[in-house]
Amino acid sequence: MRDDICHGAAPLASRETAWLTPSIQKSHARSETFGLSALMRPDYDVLSAAELALKLEQSRILCAHATPVMETLHEQIVNTQSMIVLTDSDGLILHSVGDDDFLRRAEKVALRPGANWAEDRQGTNAIGTAIAERTPTVVHGDQHYLAANRFLTCSSVPILDPYGDLIGVLDVTGDHRSYHQHTMALARMSVQMIENHLFTNTFRETLRIAFHGRPEFLGTLMEGIAAFTCDGRFLSANRSAQFQLGLPLNALRAHTLSSLFGVTGAQLIDRSSASHGQHLSLDLHNGTVVCANVELRRPSLTGGNVPSSTHADAQSTPRGNVQQAPARPVPLSRLSCLDTGDPQVASVIAKVRKVTGKDIPILITGETGTGKELLAQAIHNDSPRHARPFVAVNCASIPESLIESELFGYEEGAFTGARRKGSAGKLLQANGGTLFLDEIGDMPYPLQVRLLRVLQERLVNPLGSVKAIPVDIALVCATHRDLRKMIAQNRFREDLYYRLNGLVVKLPPLRERTDLSCVIQKMLQCESPHGSDGPLSVDNEVMTMFEQCAWPGNFRQLGNLLRTAAAMVDEDGVIRREHLPDDFFDDLGATTPPVTALCDVGALQGASLQDVAASAIASTLAKHGGNVSAAARALGISRNTIYRKLPTVSAIDEGKPCPAD
Repeated sequence: MRDDICHGAAPLASRETAWLTPSIQKSHARSETFGLSALMRPDYDVLSAAELALKLEQSRILCAHATPVMETLHEQIVNTQSMIVLTDSDGLILHSVGDDDFLRRAEKVALRPGANWAEDRQGTNAIGTAIAERTPTVVHGDQHYLAANRFLTCSSVPILDPYGDLIGVLDVTGDHRSYHQHTMALARMSVQMIENHLFTNTFRETLRIAFHGRPEFLGTLMEGIAAFTCDGRFLSANRSAQFQLGLPLNALRAHTLSSLFGVTGAQLIDRSSASHGQHLSLDLHNGTVVCANVELRRPSLTGGNVPSSTHADAQSTPRGNVQQAPARPVPLSRLSCLDTGDPQVASVIAKVRKVTGKDIPILITGETGTGKELLAQAIHNDSPRHARPFVAVNCASIPESLIESELFGYEEGAFTGARRKGSAGKLLQANGGTLFLDEIGDMPYPLQVRLLRVLQERLVNPLGSVKAIPVDIALVCATHRDLRKMIAQNRFREDLYYRLNGLVVKLPPLRERTDLSCVIQKMLQCESPHGSDGPLSVDNEVMTMFEQCAWPGNFRQLGNLLRTAAAMVDEDGVIRREHLPDDFFDDLGATTPPVTALCDVGALQGASLQDVAASAIASTLAKHGGNVSAAARALGISRNTIYRKLPTVSAIDEGKPCPAD
């Protein structure tokens, strides 16, 4: 498992380490605790095309704003034997651009989309260490933990979303012999551009103040930008604004427009209108005088998740009787229809049936695409509330500037540009029925407080209203995130969590279900083309491949595949190998045999448990050509466990058989 390029490199203990910065020394220490060896061959664990496509979709907004900036940065450093890399918050490379000759060299160390450069995989490197430290990081030459990466110099800058959360890293990597000190400055400026683009896009329909102590810096990267609601509540601020205001983002959340700038929302809008395009002069809370430009765009609540017909007339429409737009028929919309033979799903359904109609909130967990919304709809349809509205809100798809008015509604005159006679929010639309909060883990932290209060008091205060309105809802939530972990990171309120988790159920991923054949049959009933002689079916070879596939995208992936195959099927209606997309076979190739086939268990009688574990690992590595990640997936253990369990890496290189062979 050792690469030739590593031979001759001294381990960390025998090298001079005094020149390492404290940050790099801490990273080297972490690398050792991960079980990594400086001489090991890197394992880049490159994703298949289908898995990468899913990751790109999850980071679609980041990529859309970062890609143009990366192209501009590349123009500034072209012909410098370097490349520019964008990763997600886990260190997975999403996109790269660079000089062609260096890109070819970079391919050899997997600096390409789909490879992962987290510290626990690659040891000390700029991307992984920037994520671990949440600070701009340069790792030069021999500072890399793995010898295979020491011909590189990398400069990485974390990218934060408008709420201060890490969403990715921008990295400039090149040959260590051609390193330029200005590279980090360019990378920092590029990240500032990306973050500002994300900020203005997220808070497009809010009251925004762009300001700086020197008017010539307005309109540049140096300007501070702060966003508020029209009634003066603080939403967020970019890094420059935080610096000028002298407060971090967490502290700013306790402030208002008035406490920071000394004016109310109405006063600021009036002053801006009277300025006729000239800069305003504002006094910051710390006594600094700044020049400012003010922009206000009215929120638009039409489109998106709520059809325009659902914006209630606050005077003529009774509360809770909002007319719903006709919904598209949903297949498998009853609990009995979802019970297709898998024991895990059957257990979930049995638990849900016992609490349906008993005012107990339900929290559905599971990977993305496992059918959480379908289960929520079925819960509603089988409940005593089935004749009343089922209102779904995706907390991850609505900007923070809109989600409060979406959930709670607003009264006439609540803010400039508000709809005449106001608008009912989703909570009131669901009155008497079921409110489904999808991706509850992505709800902005400040709104979690308001939601908790509504759930406790069962009263809703629309924006701009002094009157509390009683609301009667059944609550179902869903998330693919680990909420307990988010609580530990202060990203999700513990009190709200315990208000939501009356019953917590977990939907299994598709690869773990035993009812795949029945599920596919039901899904194909929805895909049968009009005018066909009979239902669609799957031949035996394809069904065997379906059962072997890992299905990283779960039902979304399966549904798209079946929809494509149904469009390509011949007159007999049978889906065959030739009707399947190419990327499916990439996923299928990554699927590994069961652990029980790894070694002759009977031949291991008398061996110690440690020997058995090492033998199974050695056998699995051999079957996967030394690919540690593939072996770890087959064994159901972590990569680090493999590194720790093996007595020596060289023992595997020598191809030692199972002890009793």
